[in-house]
Amino acid sequence: MSGQKSNEMLSAVYEKTGVAADVLSVRSIKRPDVGAGQVRVKVAFSGINPTDVKFRGGRTTRPIEGFQVPHMDGSGTIDAVGPGVDLTRIGQRVWVLLAAHESKWGTAAEWTVVNQDRAIPLPDAVSFELAATLGVPAVTAANCVLGDGPVAGLDVLVAGGAGAVGSCAVQLAHWQGARVAATVSGAAKAEIARQAGADFVVNYRDADVISQLQVWSTKVARIIELDLGTNLDLDLAVSAPGTSIVTYALDGEDPVLPTRRLMTAGVCLRFMLLYTLPAPVLAAAIEVVRAALVADALQLPSIQVFALTDIVAAHEAQEAGPIGRVLVELPQ
Repeated sequence: MSGQKSNEMLSAVYEKTGVAADVLSVRSIKRPDVGAGQVRVKVAFSGINPTDVKFRGGRTTRPIEGFQVPHMDGSGTIDAVGPGVDLTRIGQRVWVLLAAHESKWGTAAEWTVVNQDRAIPLPDAVSFELAATLGVPAVTAANCVLGDGPVAGLDVLVAGGAGAVGSCAVQLAHWQGARVAATVSGAAKAEIARQAGADFVVNYRDADVISQLQVWSTKVARIIELDLGTNLDLDLAVSAPGTSIVTYALDGEDPVLPTRRLMTAGVCLRFMLLYTLPAPVLAAAIEVVRAALVADALQLPSIQVFALTDIVAAHEAQEAGPIGRVLVELPQ
């Protein structure tokens, strides 16, 4: 940036929550310092998640100390390390997750700083674009699919199998040797789920969606769920005693759970939120994603790429419910 000081960077920021066009701006700010146990990453791409626009919009309350650089996920190259971090990490290509969690330094900037365990080494063959789509969705999917044990040889159902988390869940379950079904809302999303590795895909709007799935399986071992209240009847129809229903999202009101039916069915309900996973559990999920990348088991989804200066349009694209992922490309 012409006239920019050497210790400054171009960044998207907001100082209060609200509508993207009202609160987001792009300006030059001081580059963050690298603390003990931290690394500084020169960001290549920043990935936008639903939680990022919810935070910015004020749907999830959190304090803002002066300003907030948005976005949890991204990719880039480590160019500085703090005390306690191996110097050999300088120059390492990485994917970044949870950058803006309990920190003002998200990835929608030329540089970000994160704890060293939130910058994960990236195989040389993996593009920065794919790396920026990992983070929250892929690590969430890894915990949902494998957090209750291996799935090799088992039947797995993924609700919303074309979404960011859902597509990763389908890919990871397929890679781990499961037989995978996915629910979607239309033909285009059905094709995405199939390309991700789903063996059976059904439109959840079909009147006979339950019977279609029951023909496929009535002993689904793991159900990855994004709308428990709406889908519980379907989930129970294909469950068997011991089935684990893992819920990672909620839109709308909390569902009322039919306790007696759930007891009779013998299923296990598990609720997960990436931001509150215990450190060893989070580390295990990250390791699953790292291994999947090494095995070439995760593919680049459809992406829309915006310049940092178009940050408002990028957030609006995410709020519109894109098919695929929205990325912001940082100046190099």
